[in-house]
Amino acid sequence: MTNRENRVIPEDLRYTAEHEWVSGDGSGPVRVGITHFAQDALGDIVFVQLPEEGTAVAAGDSLGEIESTKSVSEIYAPIAGTIVSKNGSLADEPELINAEPYAAGWLVEIAPDDPASVGQLLDAAGYQSLTES
Repeated sequence: MTNRENRVIPEDLRYTAEHEWVSGDGSGPVRVGITHFAQDALGDIVFVQLPEEGTAVAAGDSLGEIESTKSVSEIYAPIAGTIVSKNGSLADEPELINAEPYAAGWLVEIAPDDPASVGQLLDAAGYQSLTES
């Protein structure tokens, strides 16, 4: 896992037990997406429903849904805060989540209520342990 393409659990992100990732330290808006593990389990993603900008969310609340050829899955807020943007590209290209789950396939950006909450999420090693059990 030396090159970026093969790293399915990037070290610089934080993670949830529900397979969301968070990019950023909480000092400003953080970017949220689903992990490679999650998109792989879902299969081909065909539709994404995301909240509108300005929506307040609590940690663990449903943010929307991802529909794949296999199932419909909830997306959960990793932290409490306010949605400041959503990835508009996913309306026409939901498959970006499969192709680039840590890049072009991001879902939303959240301005955290408590910046320290980001640091309380799983680190890469913790998430790897979770996915191996």
